[in-house]
Amino acid sequence: MKLRRISSSATLGLKLFLPTFWIVFFGAMTIALLFAGSSRAPILGSLTFKLGVLGFFLLGVLLLYFTVIQLKRVELDHEYVYVTNFFKSYRYPLHQIERLVDGDYTLFHLGHFYLKTPGSFGKKITFLQSRQKFVAFMNSSPELIERWSPSSDL
Repeated sequence: MKLRRISSSATLGLKLFLPTFWIVFFGAMTIALLFAGSSRAPILGSLTFKLGVLGFFLLGVLLLYFTVIQLKRVELDHEYVYVTNFFKSYRYPLHQIERLVDGDYTLFHLGHFYLKTPGSFGKKITFLQSRQKFVAFMNSSPELIERWSPSSDL
């Protein structure tokens, strides 16, 4: 069987472009506001304002790191799961997959593969599902549905 991608095409934009845009744009704005004088706008010289802007930037970076930067691109065939973070790619045999958890969040669907032993990306592999491709693959592979009973609890 040929290789089938089950993760969304939006993964690339979410994982690489969104964090890059956030860090560059808001990082430059934060640096500019931290070094701005208070001659024309007194609020720019306020320590509270500067700490608020710095906190907003750092909170955004942390939120991106723990959410979209953790996403992986996932492809499957009947023998292996192929996982990439767009810099490194790894292949895991299907028997190494302990379970698959399917999360439905109305606007998007997340999938989590849990490995029996930690791999190069850790024990849990998170991906944004392309719902149609994911359902089509699972329907074409009934033996995988039995092995990984999808549940909605994350």
